[in-house]
Amino acid sequence: MFSESAFTVIVGAGPTGLTLARELQARGVPFRLLEKSPRLFEGSRGKGLQPRTQEVLDALGLIGDFQWYGGEYPPLLVHLPDGTTSTRLMAERREPSPSVPYPNALMVPQWRTGELLARGLPVEFGTGVESLTQDESGVHLVLDSGERLTARYVVGADGGRSTVRRCLGVPFEGETHEDERMLIADVRLTGLDRDGWHVWPDADGKSMRVGLCPLPGTDDFQLYSPVLDVPVEELIASVAPAVTVTGIGWTSVWRANVRLAQRFRVGNVFLAGDAAHVHPPTGGQGLNTGIQDAFNLGWKLATGDDALLDSYEAERLPVAAGVLGISTKLYRKAVERAEDAMRRDDPELAQLGLSYREGPLARDHRSPAARETGPQAGDRAPDAVLHDGKRVFDLLRGPHATLLVVGHPDGLPDLGVPTHRIDEAREAYGPGLFLVRPDHYLGCVTTSVDDVRDYLKLIGN
Repeated sequence: MFSESAFTVIVGAGPTGLTLARELQARGVPFRLLEKSPRLFEGSRGKGLQPRTQEVLDALGLIGDFQWYGGEYPPLLVHLPDGTTSTRLMAERREPSPSVPYPNALMVPQWRTGELLARGLPVEFGTGVESLTQDESGVHLVLDSGERLTARYVVGADGGRSTVRRCLGVPFEGETHEDERMLIADVRLTGLDRDGWHVWPDADGKSMRVGLCPLPGTDDFQLYSPVLDVPVEELIASVAPAVTVTGIGWTSVWRANVRLAQRFRVGNVFLAGDAAHVHPPTGGQGLNTGIQDAFNLGWKLATGDDALLDSYEAERLPVAAGVLGISTKLYRKAVERAEDAMRRDDPELAQLGLSYREGPLARDHRSPAARETGPQAGDRAPDAVLHDGKRVFDLLRGPHATLLVVGHPDGLPDLGVPTHRIDEAREAYGPGLFLVRPDHYLGCVTTSVDDVRDYLKLIGN
């Protein structure tokens, strides 16, 4: 399908670029993965992996590694000005179910997420992009090393200050509040237990002065504070004199920045992750949305089908806009010192309900009444436990579309994709034929084999 020169260039080896590289690698699609920095990102920044992202990691065969190094979100231990401590939960813990095996957010520092995703990938460190143009012969890049190359596709996953987006001239619409800043740092301490997420309010008892969150799988805490003009050691001593800082690692000052690219595709160049949308940290949505951008785009790049590639923007831009709204609402609660500002029990945060029902690839041929019996085309494919001990997710894993058959007569023809009868999953799916896309969303739901055959042609099978 691809000539030697028809490769994809991924600019940026953060979680988004790394996920996309894994997707292309699994499909045998040639690529180059460029990272301007000399090494992977070293900070804890985006530390929450939402349930839907964990399902993506399951599909990539990595969920076990992330569970090994990660951990549950700890309770909030709010140290009040009167000397007492209040214990609160950010969200009630949910029990796994057959259809939702990962119902709770998993805490993994971002550097670890990068490390696990990067295993086995050929990252070209210290290699950035100086300029980019495109014409009918391809996308032409000049690297900061002076190298010139032409690619079939380029994906800008190079962060909020994306060089790729700048070269495209795509507006990055939104707002930045320079007066709303937060110090974030990875620190090592003695004298503080790791059983909770410690928070010290300011003297008013409402606004936050210092937060220290233990990072699972490490000896570090993530510090965050709106106080920028005091050294870290003094800042912590001002709220917890018994705590001693023994080391300070990655440090950054975050500013309130909420932006969305006007386009996610220009010709054969695509934007993903922070290059396409920048979120407040509240709600843990940014990194997760970027990983899912990559999971949506990877299989479409592998087909080389132009209409399918158009569907990337059509599906992901509305999702990113909606997620920005959720995280911004939570951020404004924090700024306005709302009593429930730290609550994270809105089910939308899990991203399990994100759907492409209105997108160009959703084909549901059932009656309106029949659609009420289970998930619809465009929804995520739910998991289920099967009689042989396997799960539906086990059947979906791999770079292919999958046909699931529930309560349909035997005698289906060979349609060229893995086909599995899962009548025991009727409660999760309802009756019918469910064609699951390679990114584990339902593409076609029907009772007709001809509908499935037509849909497979649509997605290049």
